[in-house]
Amino acid sequence: MKQIQSTMAGTVFNIVVQVGEEITAGQTVMVLESMKMEIPVEAETAGKVAKIEAQIGDFVNEGDVLVTFE
Repeated sequence: MKQIQSTMAGTVFNIVVQVGEEITAGQTVMVLESMKMEIPVEAETAGKVAKIEAQIGDFVNEGDVLVTFE
C-alpha cells in the first residue's frame, strides 16, 4: 500500500477523490487550507484509492497520512 502524506499542517478543505477511484501521478486528491490559503495535495504516483484517512474539517499535521492507495 502506498500513502499520500500531508506536507504541511492545515485543515482539510476539500476531498477531490473517492474510494475505489483510479488516480494518476500529479492528480489533486485533497485540498488543505492553511493561513487562509488553499493548497492542493497531489499524488506522486498512480494507483487506486483504498482509504481516505481524513475528513473535511479535520486538522492534520505534517506527515499525517491523508490517502492510502494500491
